[in-house]
Amino acid sequence: MTEEPQLSGGELLAAISTKVVKLLREHYGRGPMKAKTYVLDDLIVCVLRDGHTTIEQTMMESGEEQQVLDMRRNFQRMMAAEYKGIIEKLTGRTVVAFLSQTHVDPDITMEIFFVDRPLDGFGAAELIEPLRIDGD
Repeated sequence: MTEEPQLSGGELLAAISTKVVKLLREHYGRGPMKAKTYVLDDLIVCVLRDGHTTIEQTMMESGEEQQVLDMRRNFQRMMAAEYKGIIEKLTGRTVVAFLSQTHVDPDITMEIFFVDRPLDGFGAAELIEPLRIDGD
C-alpha cells in the first residue's frame, strides 16, 4: 500500500471540512450547508452551519431543543472514533481530545480536536509567563 502524501495549508483545511461533512451526510441523511475548518498549532476546529435535519427543526420549534442537543451529543460520542480517524489520517497526528458543541439558534456546530503536536504552517504565539495588564 502506498502512503498518501500529507496535505497542508488550504488543501488540508478543505479536506477536513469535506470529510466531516461527508460523515454527517452518511449518518444524518444530510450535512451542513456551510463548513469551515480552522487550525492553530495543535487545535483543529470545524465550524458547521445550518445542519439540523427537518425532524430536529420541527422538534426545536415545538420546544424540544434539549432533546435535540442530547441526541446530537450522544451521536458525537458514538461517532468519536470515526471523527478522530478522519483527523488522524489527514494530519498524521494523534487526536488526544475531541469535543463537540451544538448551538440551536443560530444553527452552529463545532467539532474541536486537539492533536499530539502542532501542525506545520499553522502557528500561534504562546505566552508562558504573561505580564499583567496593569504593569505589575
